[in-house]
Amino acid sequence: MTAAASPVPDPDPDALAPLDRTLAALADPARRQVVELLRQRPRRAGELAAALSVSPSVMSRHLKVLRDSDLVEEASPPFDTRVRIYSLRTGATAGLRSWLEAVERGWAEQLTALKAHVEGTG
Repeated sequence: MTAAASPVPDPDPDALAPLDRTLAALADPARRQVVELLRQRPRRAGELAAALSVSPSVMSRHLKVLRDSDLVEEASPPFDTRVRIYSLRTGATAGLRSWLEAVERGWAEQLTALKAHVEGTG
């Protein structure tokens, strides 16, 4: 008897929407670079623009995508509300991490079943 793969339900489109936004945001190399910079410490938009050698308007668009995907958050220091400080949102990648773990489990199950089939033990 062969090992049956675990049935995988069709994904709920509403559940995938946050994951899709996260993946879309991280698909752009410049935005991944912003995430790497923010991993080191919170930064002003101008610092990020200078580090990536892009205009403030280009950086503003990148930061909007990252905010809309809930990867980064924006705050203003109490002494100057015109300044925006960006930082990574705590737990922002939990959905992505959970999805990747499920995909990895699925691959492992399929590879185990294939191995059993090839070796004639399944």
